[in-house]
Amino acid sequence: MARKIIDLSVFLENDVISDPPGYRPKIDYIDHETSVPDLLDFFPGLKTEDLPDGEAWAIERVELITHNGTHLDAPYHFATTMDGGQRAITIDEVSLDWCFQPGVKLDFRHFADGTVVTAADVEAELTRIGHTLSPLEIVVVNTAAGARYGSDDYVSAGCGIGYEATRYLLDRGVRLTGTDGWSWDAPFVHTLKEYQASGDASLIWEGHKAGRDIGYCHLEKLHNLESLPATGFTIACFPVKIRAASAGWTRAVAIFD
Repeated sequence: MARKIIDLSVFLENDVISDPPGYRPKIDYIDHETSVPDLLDFFPGLKTEDLPDGEAWAIERVELITHNGTHLDAPYHFATTMDGGQRAITIDEVSLDWCFQPGVKLDFRHFADGTVVTAADVEAELTRIGHTLSPLEIVVVNTAAGARYGSDDYVSAGCGIGYEATRYLLDRGVRLTGTDGWSWDAPFVHTLKEYQASGDASLIWEGHKAGRDIGYCHLEKLHNLESLPATGFTIACFPVKIRAASAGWTRAVAIFD
């Protein structure tokens, strides 16, 4: 039987507002001509004209944080503790079993930017698609932010998943979630308004902070979720193994058999 793989990852690239100022990736492209002096240094006596077409190699110098591009957050990103006081695990300690499981897509594109999704919203969507969650299923959320990637308002687009909604998933055995937004939580520009009006600091990063109760991971800056059905696929999202880090870049894909 033929296997179909759908890419769920965004590019690492310059000139796209994929993160707030100060957190964006920077890529320097060194082409076949620019790199010639480096190659000549390795081989004294070698001349440019000795090289086929006068070319050396193409390489890139990349300046990143671990949360650039499509990436997997470890529980350590959310807090120093998880599971009610245990040491939070870092990305190199995340179980690879969590990263290769059946996927479930929740479609929340109809929610306005900044909406905080509730447990009732999650339950209603699961009822709509006729699915009962099983432990370790990977739940990804299609928000309005997915269609905004590449636009200047991407980091402020889409809904966020609140504490109660996150706990709803975790209490049913989910340990890895994902979103096509910049953050699992509502964009900060919207949370700021709620915080200023109420003074309630528990509203800040509330979905992430659910990891203090039950350790979990989530993918951020997914892409192409609108091409997925609600169920019937497997997600693979193995993170780069960075020692003691809070996240790792991943080429997340959906696999259909």
